[in-house]
Amino acid sequence: MHSDLDHLPERQQRELERVRAILLEEFDQAIAQATQPHKRGGKVYKIVLFGSYARADWVDEPENGYQSDFDRLVVVSHEDLTDIADYWYLAEDRIARDPAIARPVNLIVHSLDQVNQSLARGEYFWVDIARDGIALYELHGHPLATPKALTRADAHRMAQEYFEHWLPLADHARSLSRTSVENGVLTDAAFMLHQATERLYICFLLVRTLYFPRSHNIKFLRSLAEDKEPRLVEAWPRETKQDRARFERLKRAYVEARYSASYAITEDDLAWLGERVAALRELVEMVCGERIEALEEAARPD
Repeated sequence: MHSDLDHLPERQQRELERVRAILLEEFDQAIAQATQPHKRGGKVYKIVLFGSYARADWVDEPENGYQSDFDRLVVVSHEDLTDIADYWYLAEDRIARDPAIARPVNLIVHSLDQVNQSLARGEYFWVDIARDGIALYELHGHPLATPKALTRADAHRMAQEYFEHWLPLADHARSLSRTSVENGVLTDAAFMLHQATERLYICFLLVRTLYFPRSHNIKFLRSLAEDKEPRLVEAWPRETKQDRARFERLKRAYVEARYSASYAITEDDLAWLGERVAALRELVEMVCGERIEALEEAARPD
């Protein structure tokens, strides 16, 4: 893992420092009232920048709807401290509202044991972070494990199993969405389209990296997936305000379509969203197929 941010413009370096400070401040506040020793004495071991800003291939065109996110991994001392609602929600909220931070920030939180177990299994997502990530904060004496290579046969088997499990689930959700439209229950249709989108991104991320974050935020999942496979960008036009607003409405459907009486969506919106989810499905099937074929080829005996 690296520790140098010289490849980033000064403004982005300042934003990253601001995010780091907020994360540490809010974590200290969150554990201050804890009673259990492993919580009250909890530690942040590492804050790591990963993804496009770590690799220096980010996109920064907010006026066109294309802007890479800051992807952050926070490594903590105990699994209980990874709960977003209990320990990280206020930090995320402050970061999102801070005028000094100009781009979206994605956050995943794992214990050091979880990360090191994943590295020991050779999971690609974590191996990439160990190789390309930039440590923005580190507490001495808590190193990452040395990544181990996953066998080629296991890599192919796991990717195939993930694909065969998640793609049909996405198709099922799309089918339920169409049925809901036919029955005039548009909010349920929106929720099921959200589920189809979430499952498609989970399918891709598992096939490609063997990991997905436990998040229902499809904008976050989209960002992670597109970071690994730029061809997925084609699924969601972002040039117009209406295109961006429709995706945002789909993102909100996970909670609001089920629980808010004020959530509204039109048949035209659903028709457009349905077309885009269908396009995403075709792209996911294609790129996953390519990945599985490559893994199968690599697993064949010489």
